[in-house]
Amino acid sequence: MTRLDEKLARIRAGQYKRSDFIIADAKDGDMGPSLTSTGPKRAPDGSWTRYRTRDEFLDTIRQVVEQDIVDIMLVSASNLERLVESGTFRNSKVKPAIRANDTTDVWVVRGGTYAQQPSRPFRSAVLPQVRHGGTAPDPKAPVTGTDLGLYSVTFNNDLDADVRSLEAFAAFRADCAANGFKYFFEVFNPNVATGIDPAVQPHYLNDCILRCLAGVMKADRPQFLKIPYNGPKALEELASFDPSIVVGVLGGGAGTTRDCFELLHQAEKYGARVALFGRKINLAESPLAMVSFMRQVADGTIAPEEAVRAYHGELQKQGITPLRPLADDVQTTEAVLKQG
Repeated sequence: MTRLDEKLARIRAGQYKRSDFIIADAKDGDMGPSLTSTGPKRAPDGSWTRYRTRDEFLDTIRQVVEQDIVDIMLVSASNLERLVESGTFRNSKVKPAIRANDTTDVWVVRGGTYAQQPSRPFRSAVLPQVRHGGTAPDPKAPVTGTDLGLYSVTFNNDLDADVRSLEAFAAFRADCAANGFKYFFEVFNPNVATGIDPAVQPHYLNDCILRCLAGVMKADRPQFLKIPYNGPKALEELASFDPSIVVGVLGGGAGTTRDCFELLHQAEKYGARVALFGRKINLAESPLAMVSFMRQVADGTIAPEEAVRAYHGELQKQGITPLRPLADDVQTTEAVLKQG
């Protein structure tokens, strides 16, 4: 069993403690922004002239897996293949997962306008290939890649678009059942104007999540959710409604270091049991130090502000110039975090 399996078992059994909080590194950006998602190749003084190459990006993934703090490493199917071939997950307690679909609202490519239109369902990963390397379903075959994927949906209060998304989600669940594949469910905030009052939108999202899962039996339900943090009230409402649904939050933009730690702290406080952070780790001056302090914040052994100061101390030890002065980096800048 991986750490993820052990933690989910305790959470579902009502035995959760803060050390069971699940942390995932979302390194699946090549399924969306593509080349730029690898992040800048920074010098210790913070300067950079290019983005990381694919091989350099894969090296950053291996380093995080070898650090053995995160519970899930989320990547694209093609990068999983490369990582498995190099033995990255051999004897590791870190669970590999793939982005199992890539809806049009994550196609944030340079010069493109796809993300400005209502989300359309699409997926390129082939589940049998990801799970065991074959082309036909064989749920009894040994898992050589992974049997866990992320499936995302974006509801836009658009009947035709949302029905298409739900039909594609149903087809995906059938594919999972045929392949012995598990998934976690990401639901984004609307990616276009909806006409919904901003104060109501977080509750619109909660209702959409629960409504689309109401007809789904236990065998086909997600392992957990991945949703935006829309403030304490909305998160607490969703997390307390049905304890069998494990709620996780996504990281969103890079923000300040305080934003990262504050989001983790508030998410746990208001009922989330999973955090899946991408840019907040990948764009950090020292991703490994960031992950280390994230774990401590989740465990409750250090407060967010104290963690920022300790992180800057670690950067100084490593001879790395921080992206922001400590006085700026210790500030909470995201409006939704100020609510909490």
